[in-house]
Amino acid sequence: MSLTFNTNGILIEQSPITYTLPSGGFDFSQGAEPGQVITFDFGLKSNIGASTQYRSPSSTIFQTQDGYGSGFLQEVSVDTDGVISGHFSNGQILYLAKIALANFTNPWGLEKIGGTLYAESRQSGQPVTGPPGTGGLGKLNPNSLEQSNVDLATEFVKMIITQRAFQANSRIITTADDMLAELISLKR
Repeated sequence: MSLTFNTNGILIEQSPITYTLPSGGFDFSQGAEPGQVITFDFGLKSNIGASTQYRSPSSTIFQTQDGYGSGFLQEVSVDTDGVISGHFSNGQILYLAKIALANFTNPWGLEKIGGTLYAESRQSGQPVTGPPGTGGLGKLNPNSLEQSNVDLATEFVKMIITQRAFQANSRIITTADDMLAELISLKR
């Protein structure tokens, strides 16, 4: 295909081109309709945005940058609205996700599934979700640490069992000490 321009750089002629197989062209053997006509319009036929050419070498003029350089995730932060932001090494900050909180009509009906984890049950009802601080849901305190995240009842039971075992072991030591004292007194 050849394009012809006038002395003002305006496209005036576009020659047709035909591709035939097997010497070149398009391969329609993969299921496409054979014998299709493919036309290229550089703006001459449609008269919209016709191509232009001038008598000087072509060059690309770079004036502005519309993107960021490559970067990697350095830090993640959460704000009081529940928005999780990623801070990247190229200075860009992107919003990655948003935290939704849930409340139940009967929180005491949640099913305990281990540790400090609970699951929805028939008694708890369906969860009501929303952003933090709306509809009676709690608020988020970013960059803060929860004081306690253990099950106190389980920890007290473990402490009592340990205390009873310690008392039993101390009685064994006292009994063994009394037996040794009696053995020494028999020798005298």
